[in-house]
Amino acid sequence: MAYPRMPLFAPHGAVATSHPLAAATGLAVLRRGGNAVDAALATAVALTVLQPPSNDIGGDLFAIVWDGERLHGLNASGRSPAGLTREVVLAASQRREVAPVDALGGAQSQGAAMPARGWLPVTVPGAPAGWRDLHDRFGSLPFADLFTDAVGYAEHGHPVSAGVAAAWARALAGADDPPAEEFAEFRRVFTVDGRAPRPGEWWRNPDAAETLRRIAATGAADFYRGRTAAALDAHAARTGGLLTGDDLTRHGSTWVDPLAATYRGHQVWELPPNGQGLAALLALNVLDGVDLAALDPVSRLHWQVEAVKLGFADAHAHVADPERAAVPTAALLDPGYAAARRALVTDRAGTPSAGDPERGGTVYLCTADSAGMMVSLIQSTYLAFGSRVVLPGHGFALQNRGLGFRLDPAHPNAVGPAKRPFHTIIPGFLTRDGAPVGPFGVMGGHMQPQGHVQLVSALLDAGRDPQAALDAPRWYWHAGRSLLVEPGLDGELVAGLRARGHEVTVAAEPAVFGYGQAILRLPGGGYAVGSEPRVDGGGYGW
Repeated sequence: MAYPRMPLFAPHGAVATSHPLAAATGLAVLRRGGNAVDAALATAVALTVLQPPSNDIGGDLFAIVWDGERLHGLNASGRSPAGLTREVVLAASQRREVAPVDALGGAQSQGAAMPARGWLPVTVPGAPAGWRDLHDRFGSLPFADLFTDAVGYAEHGHPVSAGVAAAWARALAGADDPPAEEFAEFRRVFTVDGRAPRPGEWWRNPDAAETLRRIAATGAADFYRGRTAAALDAHAARTGGLLTGDDLTRHGSTWVDPLAATYRGHQVWELPPNGQGLAALLALNVLDGVDLAALDPVSRLHWQVEAVKLGFADAHAHVADPERAAVPTAALLDPGYAAARRALVTDRAGTPSAGDPERGGTVYLCTADSAGMMVSLIQSTYLAFGSRVVLPGHGFALQNRGLGFRLDPAHPNAVGPAKRPFHTIIPGFLTRDGAPVGPFGVMGGHMQPQGHVQLVSALLDAGRDPQAALDAPRWYWHAGRSLLVEPGLDGELVAGLRARGHEVTVAAEPAVFGYGQAILRLPGGGYAVGSEPRVDGGGYGW
């Protein structure tokens, strides 16, 4: 028989993430006197080495920090190169065949699309600057000390975990990269004789160790203005990329105020656009006006699915770089707008479109310390090794976040120069009456907002502890009436959803349902920790 997993209860502090060695790195930082931000940064840097299919030095980062009194948000995502235009993308699609990929689930203009691999979807990596900026504002230990474990794992190697090896193999099995110079270094660094490393097989990346040393020693200045920046500029110029040293020099993170929706007397916090956290808040606003406890199980699940569809419809229509387009955030979150959207839900599966409000591939981790500081942090290169462009001699892949742009010139998220694209990675945080409850997140592309909705509902509607909430079977919606569910979902629920018009498929592959973590503050002090059962990671505490 299967025994239920119990949450970890920790009196002083905790770390939860998707790789046990990274979680152990963060815990060691806490135990030697570091705070929750120090632990989060050490964990995040280690994850770039330990889980490279999901995140890397060349990726982006978002974070929410509870400093003991209030929340702070950091948008450490990068912008597109100054030379990226719609015309450049269309011309490239005419010169060579580009598989149409749409990260947002919508139609692309003129049959073309942002390519998933190569230089065109590359945006400026924001993670190194994000590490520095979080440390400058909140860190307590020396910045360079937080890189020790990551550098060691890269320099001396480590046995690859079973879950990472499986993800690595899936990524390489789907690789269709042409034999261009821009992909040659990827094959050298991230394959073993052309294949993925096997579970338990040792893997080293000494070039990444040296890159991390320079980031640690210079406070990330080397990455944006030094040797690494110059090497990126030269490699792009030599192999057809648009990224330049000027693009790197101009990069900067943005401190933002998180957005909230009230749900069951709690405040659920997400970061504002360009991230898709708004989709989760919109869905929760719809659901907060429904007494789910009074409904039968099929109706409860049906309402959640339909609310998520409404949230995504609006997010995909309106989320863009707020520095370059007006995003009607306040109008979308208005209770009256939520009521109007709620009225669209019937007892049948729908295919909602965006409303018209009045205008005015990822890793996740969370940490908490004995002083009450808590961090919700997520970073990613997107779609399994990102662009698969690897800087020779530096050991890291560049992200392909430009895939989130639209080619429709009338869309607020239209591709263009020096813009932040629609971003999938979103950290979450719960508070109640101004007091922190704790950080949470579910990574996995399009799964993330609906994972947030399912996790929050499991915590606040079903009253589950964080481990039980993460263990619960999940569902995944992408488009139309199609609904993918995990095998553990009750058969009667599946039949009931099908009777309401949902086209339900029971999945054989668990990866699409995302990986989550959560740390919740206990009323009497200390923390309850839950960690994703679908991956290798764990929640550690002391």
